[in-house]
Amino acid sequence: MMTISSRAAAAAFASLFLISSAFAQTTTPAAPAAAPATKMAPAEKKAEKPRTAASLECSKQADAKAVHGKERKKFMSECKKAAKDAAAKPKS
Repeated sequence: MMTISSRAAAAAFASLFLISSAFAQTTTPAAPAAAPATKMAPAEKKAEKPRTAASLECSKQADAKAVHGKERKKFMSECKKAAKDAAAKPKS
């Protein structure tokens, strides 16, 4: 048998769910058909810069060695630095 206070508590608890779901379902305004080109996602900003031949070659080497995660980042950094140093040295 439920007491009045437990019924009131259950009703308050249930109303919290109803209120929170009502606020969560707010609609967003529709985006215009032609969005301005000035607003870009962070991933799109990174894609603007073309990859260098050294970067692509280092990436192929990392793929061949199956290097992933932090090790891949370290490998890519060292590989690109070595390629940059090799390009800076004058050929004799």
